[in-house]
Amino acid sequence: MNLKGKTAVVTGSNSGIGLGVATELARAGADIVLNSYTDREEDHQLAERLSAEHGVSVRYIAADLSKGAAARGLIEEAGACDILVNNAGIQHVAPIEEFPVEKWDAIIAIMLSAVFHTTAVALPMMRKAGWGRVVNIASAHGLTASPYKSAYVAAKHGVVGMTKVVALETAEEPITANAICPGYVMTPLVESQIPDTMKKYDMDRETVIREVMLERQPSKQFATVEELGGVATFLCSDAARQITGTTISVDGGWTAL
Repeated sequence: MNLKGKTAVVTGSNSGIGLGVATELARAGADIVLNSYTDREEDHQLAERLSAEHGVSVRYIAADLSKGAAARGLIEEAGACDILVNNAGIQHVAPIEEFPVEKWDAIIAIMLSAVFHTTAVALPMMRKAGWGRVVNIASAHGLTASPYKSAYVAAKHGVVGMTKVVALETAEEPITANAICPGYVMTPLVESQIPDTMKKYDMDRETVIREVMLERQPSKQFATVEELGGVATFLCSDAARQITGTTISVDGGWTAL
């Protein structure tokens, strides 16, 4: 697949799923805009390494996506956005009656409102270019629910709905919009949680992974960031030009239950 000449903006992409998606898009030839809320030297060094490895232009742009103006400013500063991957996210777990209002507001802002803001600025760029792909990283929790994750589940359901609206508004244009719905994915953050979970349940690593972390994932295997990057890259291909307004689950059978 050749995405040479296309520019992909990937939010929340200095680690984890976002970085995995950005890497696969770079491998396919796309120029990349990495993003997170930090503005560290190592963020810019990451962009330089990705550029050197794949021979494409890679920039890092810091933006606090909890603020609508900053989310819009990210796309404006990028200057071009043929491929928009909305991935940035945070999590907080608590019963509804104990859920901190500030955590609710932050999760909805970063994971739902930011998708609206970035898309609103990117679509005119895609129309001008005559081609575009919106790939929203939703979640199995965009299709089903778990207790104590009210804000996350609400935001991810909203992302799925937003994806459908974008698809319908662009249905007669060479632009598609789809959502990828991962289950549990092996990221550095998840890896770092395993030792504490082993201690909490007094279980070995393999048991914790199978019986606790992947309890709802029938395959009993984590998805990888490379696999998610591969799905995102496919959605940018010519073969996927009639795939729009849908969800693609990468969840080991979770939502088949």
